Amino acid sequence: MIDRRNFLQMAMGASLTAHAQPVAAASSRRIRGANDRIRVGLIGCGGRGNQVARDWMKHQDSVFVAACDVYKERLDETVARIVGVQGTSPAAYEDYRRILDRQDVDAVFIATPDHWHGPMTVDACAAGKDVYVEKPVSNAIEPALRMIDAARQHARVVQVGLQQRSWHHFQEAQRLLMDGYLGSPITHCTMVPPGGGFPRRTGPPQTPQDPPAGLNWDLFQGPAARKPFIPARLNWRSWYDYGGGNLSDWGVHLTDVMNWFMQADKTAPLLTSASAQYVRFPRDPELVPDSYAVTWQYKDFVATLSNTMIPGEQDARQLYGNHFYGVRGVMIVNRLGYEVRPYPPADRPGQPTPEPLEARRFKDPNGMSEVAESKHGSATHRHVRNFLDAMKSRKPPNCDVEVGFYSALPCLLAIVSVQTGKTVTWDGKSARTT
Repeated sequence: MIDRRNFLQMAMGASLTAHAQPVAAASSRRIRGANDRIRVGLIGCGGRGNQVARDWMKHQDSVFVAACDVYKERLDETVARIVGVQGTSPAAYEDYRRILDRQDVDAVFIATPDHWHGPMTVDACAAGKDVYVEKPVSNAIEPALRMIDAARQHARVVQVGLQQRSWHHFQEAQRLLMDGYLGSPITHCTMVPPGGGFPRRTGPPQTPQDPPAGLNWDLFQGPAARKPFIPARLNWRSWYDYGGGNLSDWGVHLTDVMNWFMQADKTAPLLTSASAQYVRFPRDPELVPDSYAVTWQYKDFVATLSNTMIPGEQDARQLYGNHFYGVRGVMIVNRLGYEVRPYPPADRPGQPTPEPLEARRFKDPNGMSEVAESKHGSATHRHVRNFLDAMKSRKPPNCDVEVGFYSALPCLLAIVSVQTGKTVTWDGKSARTT
């Protein structure tokens, strides 16, 4: 495996070290007036990058001045979309460092595969840019820790794209839980993603081939191990080299809500145990298994995550999400809304009877769509707004990089458990198997 630093020097030229500080100083000195627009570079022009960019451009105090992708066709299409909305054309680059070289870039939005999140965030912070980075913070623990160090060292605002923290009904449900609506203690947190998981491989293994024209395959791999190109690798979430499958892709949204609601934003699990199996396709050690069950032990509660979902009656996804079990009832919260279900009266002689609980339910009329103009579900729009406001105030955003790290950590520890077949502990710096 090629060392990340050596690869970056070989593939993309000299390191940022020589010029990071002057750029950082220039960016930090810029004082924004009431009419100034925050100038942003988009790094990663795939589906999520474009989805967030569409919401982003609704904020009139921000403008995309640069865009970057290792796949030229996708980059050109994204630049055309941005021109069609904001009327001005961002500069287009294959190499993300060219964006960091620019002194007219105040922030970057990173929407690349997970394995690039860490190196790009570290380099952006060193270059004096604030960062909005998609979730999870990384597909590995060590790069994620370096992200925290870089943000603190260079005094950068780093927002992680766990947008449910900016979603109205999640905020309302969190306040209910904090106000003791379910009673105390909350003993169990169970989590279910919406439907099946990655990977979706069908058919026999693919034969290595030349990458498509316009795709810089070496730059796509970046800090990952060198592998020959096969089309299936572009479904990158399935591969340990670039992502963490459904376990980290959807899992991190669920563990983030768990940490937030349980006031455990900077808390690691004491024990992590995971079982996983290749059920729908043959075993492949490079791919994340498609079926899994994870158990975490925390100081005051236990938690589980499994990618099995019982279909709901009104919507198939009705019962996915986070389930919190208190002494008075259960709360279910997901992107469709939330529901509180009371326990029936206790029928146990000698046991205290909890105070009766009133059932509650909220259903978002827009469902999971995150419509930007909606007063209910426009979470990504508001999450970007929170980031832009944090840049101006220099206060922590809704999902600071350290919060994002501890939300991803349970999933990253679970991946270690899956790969080793052992229970995992966290010593504050690294995972330990027992």
